[in-house]
Amino acid sequence: MFGPHLILEAYGCPKAKLADLNLLSKVLDSYPEQLDMTKIMPPYVFTYHGAVPDDWGVSGVVLIAESHISIHTFPDKGFVTLDIFSCREFDIDEAIKYFSENFEPTSYEKQVLMRGREFPRSAGRAGRIIESERLKLASSL
Repeated sequence: MFGPHLILEAYGCPKAKLADLNLLSKVLDSYPEQLDMTKIMPPYVFTYHGAVPDDWGVSGVVLIAESHISIHTFPDKGFVTLDIFSCREFDIDEAIKYFSENFEPTSYEKQVLMRGREFPRSAGRAGRIIESERLKLASSL
C-alpha cells in the first residue's frame, strides 16, 4: 500500500470559524506537526466566491513530504471538508480530534481509503510488476 487517505465531511460548524482565513492558515500550519509529518511549504489559503453566492468559502492546502492536507469550507452552510493523504500511516483519530477541536462540528462523516494497493515499495517489486504486465500483454497478442 502507498498510504491512507482520510476524507472527512463535517457539519454544523460555526460560520465565523469557517470564514476565518487566519484560523484555517493556523490549523494547516500546525497540522503536519500534530501528525508527525514534514511540512515542505507554508499553507496556501484563500477565499473563493463563485457563481452561487452562498457557495463561497475559504480553502487551503499544505504540502507535506508525505503528500498533502487540504481543507475547504462553506461558511453559509456550516460545512467543511478535510483531506489528508499520506504515504505512511498516521493516527486517524488524532487527526479528527485536532480538526474537531478547531472547527467544532456537530457531526461528521469519515472515509479512509487505502491508496496505491499495488504501489511498488522497492525496485525489485516494481520490476516484477512490470515483467508480469509485459508477459500478460505478450500472451494476449
